[in-house]
Amino acid sequence: MAAALRETGETMLTRLLKHLSSPGWWARRAFRADDLAAIGAAVKASETRHRGEIRIAIEGPLPLRALLRNDTCRARAAALFESLGVAATREANGILVYVQLVDRQVEILADRGIAAHVEQSEWDAICRQMDDAFAAGDYRLGMVNAIARITALLAQHFPASGDNPNELDDAPTML
Repeated sequence: MAAALRETGETMLTRLLKHLSSPGWWARRAFRADDLAAIGAAVKASETRHRGEIRIAIEGPLPLRALLRNDTCRARAAALFESLGVAATREANGILVYVQLVDRQVEILADRGIAAHVEQSEWDAICRQMDDAFAAGDYRLGMVNAIARITALLAQHFPASGDNPNELDDAPTML
């Protein structure tokens, strides 16, 4: 995180104050109820085309504990990867798309089964595309387009088969 803070010129104290002064409802207002429904529907449709499991987590201000540890966006995503059950999929084929609204960062974490087939640069490119859409204020389109790109990658490496249970909730989790 130190490198990221140097790049943005943000100190730990500035970040702490930014998160503590951002009400959760205010930070999460970027995603309206109809946006969340459309994103959940996109995940549900996506998972009919492959055996992967996509989980979306959207977070406003970080919890105090994560702030005091000065967790990076990636570290927070890794903690959620475990707590939301993404790491517990049968084929190690879970994907977490994590959006940190206050820090304005996006992370995509892939479980080991997928990471063995898809390079990190692919996930980074999807994150950049989401960043661009979010910067333009189009959160729904950014997320739905990211899901479409993830779908193409998962369909290529984990095509749907007869046994394709839905192991994770399709609806985005708002934290």
